[in-house]
Amino acid sequence: MSKLKSSNHIKVNLELEDLDVTKAEAKPTYEEIKKYVIEKNGQRVSNLDIAHVKRKYGLIERLNYNKSKRAKKQPSLTPQKEQLVMEALRHYKIL
Repeated sequence: MSKLKSSNHIKVNLELEDLDVTKAEAKPTYEEIKKYVIEKNGQRVSNLDIAHVKRKYGLIERLNYNKSKRAKKQPSLTPQKEQLVMEALRHYKIL
């Protein structure tokens, strides 16, 4: 098939405004969540802070295959940062 040279082509015009948003497109990225928190509250949150909150509310969907065999101590999440992340997740209608 790769060596076939076809003179027949089909042109398709697609209006993206008419299509529904996919589930993956509807979810904000960690960067978008961090940007929202900075713009709204002027404070920074880390990816780890966001992951802690998502894990607490059962929002983690994928396995992390990069885990080490040894358990590492992770810093705990402060209540203030938890509130900031929860506010951002509510803004994006995840919580």
